[in-house]
Amino acid sequence: MTSIPEALLWCLSAGTAAAVVLAALSIRASGQRKALRARLTAAEEQNSATLHSNTELSARLRATEAEIRHLAGTRLPDLTLALAHPHVPVRGLLDSRFAGTETDQALNGVLEQVSEAITKERARVDAAAQSTLRGATTTIQALLYRLQTSLQEMQHRYDDPNVAQDLLNADFLNEQALRRIQATGVVCGAWPGLTREDSYLAELVVGAASRLRGYERVQVSNQLRDPVAVVARAVEPIAITVTELLANALHHSHRELPVTVTLQQGNRGASVIIDDYGVGMHEDEVKAAMELLASDTDLLLTQLGDPPRSGFAAAGQLVRQYGFGVHIESSPYGGVRAVVYIPGDPLLTLLDESTQPMSVMAPLPHRSGASDRPAVLPTGATAPVPHTPTPHTPAPAAPEQATGTPAQSDVTADPAEGGLPRRRRRTPVSEQQQSLPRTDPVRERSPEEAASRWAALQQGTESGRAAAHTEPPRSPEGNAQP
Repeated sequence: MTSIPEALLWCLSAGTAAAVVLAALSIRASGQRKALRARLTAAEEQNSATLHSNTELSARLRATEAEIRHLAGTRLPDLTLALAHPHVPVRGLLDSRFAGTETDQALNGVLEQVSEAITKERARVDAAAQSTLRGATTTIQALLYRLQTSLQEMQHRYDDPNVAQDLLNADFLNEQALRRIQATGVVCGAWPGLTREDSYLAELVVGAASRLRGYERVQVSNQLRDPVAVVARAVEPIAITVTELLANALHHSHRELPVTVTLQQGNRGASVIIDDYGVGMHEDEVKAAMELLASDTDLLLTQLGDPPRSGFAAAGQLVRQYGFGVHIESSPYGGVRAVVYIPGDPLLTLLDESTQPMSVMAPLPHRSGASDRPAVLPTGATAPVPHTPTPHTPAPAAPEQATGTPAQSDVTADPAEGGLPRRRRRTPVSEQQQSLPRTDPVRERSPEEAASRWAALQQGTESGRAAAHTEPPRSPEGNAQP
């Protein structure tokens, strides 16, 4: 038997071991190649995702920059304009993808902060402007009152009728300037500037109309059942309000059309109803007017337009301060109807016409068939009871019987109407003279006689005003022009 050499055996063993090692190394290298290939694929995918993410981030960054530019160039200007004109819309996001995101919240936060800052600054500037204007109007108003007093003193000083007429015209122009200054001051928070005594509502309305150009077009119908008067503290505020509403009605209606005013009395107050036949107001105009009349927020001068319209704004300030109400609506006659409601408690009272007769300038009331209705009285007040002559006590003689001149009005009491005073207008002098037979031919007066009669009339008017303890330039019924 042939034996294998030991050396060859060792060689075969070594070759087998090497083959096993090589096989193991090959398997290991193959695994490493697969792992490397997988890592390479993952790295490529990650690189691709990174590139995509970078692209998205770049696009989002560009979109964010565009939103910021849109905010600065478009939305902030829209916001500043909308704060002055609420009907102007503020545009939204340029890219809807940002809706509800942190970017949208941050941009809205910027808008809110800018809006708050602008609002505060506008309020501060407007308050400073109102303070300055309030001081200026108060000074000008005082000067105009002094000018009004001087003009009326000149009317009593000069007897020439032509000069008197020119002074009356100048006084009326001064009244126009005084009305505008007074309304402007009220808008700026100033006091109306006058203190009056209790005044009949009918006299107040006539006095308010006499402040306006075109007052002859105002037709007042007095439907009050009782001698209703406004308490002293509210006389001038209500007169200003009625004046501004009448001015609006006269301005927006044809100069040949009338403006009707009706005084109505209710169970809890009285109303002044103003109707015009003008061009009317659109719904948005009525809404804006009611906002000025009923708004509880502070009013800015910039909200009054250019040129500023202070009529409704002044009325709104007085409504909030004194507690009466104003309502604007379309009139059934095609124009505008304005209603001033004055509550009986605490702004109305009743006056005794026997001790404080109503001016002959005021329209007569229509009181027939109203005796069963309650009077408008504030809480705790009682109606004045005038002196009523009895069958055993002769009634006092009428003024024309004692002096030979006609009386403006007298006061009687109607038992069927609860004992409240009632006025009765007497026959004018011209009608009495026409009813009497003429005994002397009518002759023309000489200039000297006319001048003396004019002086006597002025002295009588001045003494009557002094006796009533009223200042002519400060009473609403004293401003009526011929």
